[in-house]
Amino acid sequence: MSLPSGASDVRRLGGGDINEAFRVVLADGREAFVKTRADAAAGEYAAEAAGLRWLAEPGGVRTPRVLEVDERHLALEWIAPGRLDAAGAEELGRGLAATHAAGARGFGDPGFGGTAGFGSLRLPNERTGDWPTFYGERRLRPLAGIARERGALSAEGIAAVERVCGRLVSLCGTAEPPARLHGDLWSGNVMADSDGRPWLIDPSAYGGHREVDLAMLRLFGAPSERVFAAYEELAPLSAGWQERVELYQLLPLLVHALLFGGSYCAAAERVALRYAG
Repeated sequence: MSLPSGASDVRRLGGGDINEAFRVVLADGREAFVKTRADAAAGEYAAEAAGLRWLAEPGGVRTPRVLEVDERHLALEWIAPGRLDAAGAEELGRGLAATHAAGARGFGDPGFGGTAGFGSLRLPNERTGDWPTFYGERRLRPLAGIARERGALSAEGIAAVERVCGRLVSLCGTAEPPARLHGDLWSGNVMADSDGRPWLIDPSAYGGHREVDLAMLRLFGAPSERVFAAYEELAPLSAGWQERVELYQLLPLLVHALLFGGSYCAAAERVALRYAG
């Protein structure tokens, strides 16, 4: 465990999958949320801190201010938790539209370097010239390779993912410029403060297709349909987006199959077979 120098009133928090989490008072009196892990990958917390700042730049959705970061811990401003209300859900939708519209330098690494983290998994993040190539070669194919090594999916399931990668040019729809993505936007990474307003936490930020964030948010219990209605008022999605929701949910399903197994393996294989042709 690594905490900021001079931290006091240390209170352990629950809920983390791989990190230990604490609420502390820093030496200067500010309250902070601290995540720490002895075996964190080099640059892992620095990349997360950079991702939080990058997502905050457009002013669309708040992210916690980074107070301190080193190789073994990340300290963020403490946000008093609350519950997302109707106005907060609509604010989240509008804010995500603004964040995505702020764009990225390309498909992939926003300029932080290194790999992309999804729990304990690390995936390549080097930029590609187009979205189908990035989604296939930097996300789906590497995950299929890990699944093969670990025996997490059947041979049929892995082959289906590989076939999906070969069909992405036709499956991904109309080309769009790279959006500024949170990258790991399940409902647990949207928190509400005591005023019911939204904040984004725990990003795996990169330049990608905006439908990825929205598809993942739908997968594990979206905060409210108000989020998507408010988003579409500002930034309508391209025709056929409904048919692509599961295509982009394949990414988090594969991640969860590798991290947690169980029903996620069957779900990932079912979706892969749907799009494999």
